[in-house]
Amino acid sequence: MKFITLFFAAGLSLYASGALAEPLSIDLRPSAINPASPQMGDSLTYHTVIRNDGSKAVDGLIAWISLVQIDKGKEQPVDLEDWSAHKAIAKTSLNPGRVIETDWPIRLIKAGHYRVVVSAATRTGDYLKSSPFADFSVLQKPVVESQRVLPVAAGVPLLIAIFMLRLWLRSIQYRTAPSRNYQPTETHATPRNTA
Repeated sequence: MKFITLFFAAGLSLYASGALAEPLSIDLRPSAINPASPQMGDSLTYHTVIRNDGSKAVDGLIAWISLVQIDKGKEQPVDLEDWSAHKAIAKTSLNPGRVIETDWPIRLIKAGHYRVVVSAATRTGDYLKSSPFADFSVLQKPVVESQRVLPVAAGVPLLIAIFMLRLWLRSIQYRTAPSRNYQPTETHATPRNTA
């Protein structure tokens, strides 16, 4: 009886390992050109390699990127409409041993902590595979401090006004002052003929 149980367990494990063998593997890596400390307005790029490790072709493959905010109390999926213009990729068939390489650009819109993942599924819906997660943080973009802006915002127009006033006063002064080339002429009285 023990022999039959052992034989059954071995057969079940072989069947399960064959049934659970996944034909696709997805590798997700950040690009080497990504900034070390990304902030709002920057762009990141993630590179994926989707490989068919199975023995049969995978037909109707669709892959897409997903982004989730993971800040405590703000856990939610992110609508990629503003973050990424890259749409899902589709491949009619991925033969065994073949790969699909894709770059996924992401424009950083909001500060916080995020997790990105790329998923792939078949068009028929009988298979779904996700990449390992990649986490990143987006720093708040430095904003201009009002204490630094106010002196410039008020000072520049004031300096321009003082300069314009000075030019105006100088033009008035030149209009009322005698010309440098002006030399008064002497008038001589001519004697009248009285005869």
